[in-house]
Amino acid sequence: MTYTDLIFDLYGTLVDIHTQEDHRVWEKTALFFGYYGAGYAPGELEAAFRQLLKEREATMGQSYECFPDVPFEELMEALFRAKGIERGAPALGVQAAQLFRICSTDYIRVYPGAVEALAALRRKGARLWLLSNAQRVFTAFELEHLGLAQQLDGICLSSDCRCRKPDRRFYQALVEERGLDIHKCLMIGNDRDTDIAGARAMGIATVYMHTGLTPPDQAPADPALDLRRAGKDCRRWEYEGEDWRELAGLLEELIG
Repeated sequence: MTYTDLIFDLYGTLVDIHTQEDHRVWEKTALFFGYYGAGYAPGELEAAFRQLLKEREATMGQSYECFPDVPFEELMEALFRAKGIERGAPALGVQAAQLFRICSTDYIRVYPGAVEALAALRRKGARLWLLSNAQRVFTAFELEHLGLAQQLDGICLSSDCRCRKPDRRFYQALVEERGLDIHKCLMIGNDRDTDIAGARAMGIATVYMHTGLTPPDQAPADPALDLRRAGKDCRRWEYEGEDWRELAGLLEELIG
């Protein structure tokens, strides 16, 4: 089988990131709210946010196989409105969401060789898609900052679809919008329970990458499914690490 469409996860697959949503972050965010007349103590703001998120997810998650995702900025906007701030609330919600992300990010960087790998795969004729459990309000800017946006043929983010991996509907949104043949798609991701499980449920071939950001309870790559040794007809490969200089060549073999 020759794969024409490669679908990538983002964080932990192409990008190394470390975030901490600790008291310091909520303190800075509460200060921002206070500048615009929405007085919250840091703990109060965090508690209100988590309660609102829980309520919104419960409302969205009534249908079968639903893994809801609520746009971050909508929650922040609602928290402004809860304090009587109506004028400019949508814009303030966006700004608060972006401030929160910046304050909570210790570092964000592309894995070495990843940008070059994507460029090489496109030169080989593959179409490259991003399917990420992520918030457009800040992820779109991170993609531009990291030089990844221009390497992709399309970007599908869970906050836009309001559902996330492994929900089949998230995969279907990309497949149907772009008219993809699932038998010629290959999903590359670092999480067995989201990236890989969702793709396999759709009948999409997979490459599981065991990286430093893979959830710690998940097993390392299976040597029997090693991308460097398993046959081209395997449809379920695994790879240990995030060496995109090597991965580029291995994926090129799968796209012919």
